[in-house]
This record gives sequence, structure tokens and C-alpha cells, in this order.
Amino acid sequence: MSNTQISRIKSGDLELKEKVVSINRVVKTTKGGRAFSFSALVVVGNGNGIVGHGLGKAKEVQEAITKGIDDAKKNLIKVPVMHGTIPHEQLAKEGAAKVMIRPAAHGTGVIAGGSMRAVLEAAGITDVLSKSLGSANPHNVVKATFTALAMLREPIQVAKDRNISLKKVFNG
Repeated sequence: MSNTQISRIKSGDLELKEKVVSINRVVKTTKGGRAFSFSALVVVGNGNGIVGHGLGKAKEVQEAITKGIDDAKKNLIKVPVMHGTIPHEQLAKEGAAKVMIRPAAHGTGVIAGGSMRAVLEAAGITDVLSKSLGSANPHNVVKATFTALAMLREPIQVAKDRNISLKKVFNG
């Protein structure tokens, strides 16, 4: 996320929905036997362009999920959603995971795999074509999707940056 500007949002009075993407049982072998703990990858969003992700670790599953939700609320970003889809195609990479998201016509639905689907639905995107092109590791897929969404730009901002009309942005 070096060349993108991420605008962080405070989760004060937002109505956020949580979705658990993955729960991982971690076993540490010690002198006294095995010590079990859990890590939970959680995505939160208001379904209207605001989304965040977080990781929680604890001895109990429910506690890990709660910690993940708290972490996700600290990492919220605003995503430009236009008529239920994204404004333009975007490719992003995180670790070995590479994701591609494309705008889709109304009625297409969310064409995405498990981890990507959770992020896109939490953001309020209803029509999108997407593909995970690399690793299927949920942590990296979520981070790559998050990076791709953070790199999306509003058409109005593009028009201002290029000093052209909004109509020319869409007609090329």
C-alpha cells in the first residue's frame, strides 16, 4: 500500500456488521503438554462503502472473535461504491495472494470466493466480478482485496485531477 492514500475512519456511531472469515486453531507444544489457542480473521462493514478487517488471538474462540472485531474497527476505510459496483477495474497483491476486481452490470451479484466475498459484501458492493489469482491463504486474500479497494478512486476525483469533465472520464 505504498502508492495509495488510505483515509482511516472512526467507528464511533457506525452500524457495523461483523463476518468471521476464518478461525485457526494454533497448537504450541510445551513441556507440560499442548497449549491450544485460536486466531480469528474478521471483516466488519456498514454495507455502504465502509469496511475494515482485523485479527484476534486468544485462548477461547469467542474471545478471539471479539478481539478481531475490535481490531477491524480500528482499520476502517471508505470504498467508492457506485450503483452497487466499483468505479473501475483494480489489481492488487499481498504476499503471494493476487486479486483482480472488476465492475459488473446490475443484477450480476458478487462473483467472488469466500474470503473476498466477505470483504466485498461488508463494503456494500452488490455487483462485482473478481478472481483470486495466487495463494488461497485467507489472511493474504483479505489483505489484497482490502488493498485493491483502497486503491479505487472516485470518478469525480479523477475528473478534478485530470482537469476534465466527469462525462469525459467515462467516455474515455
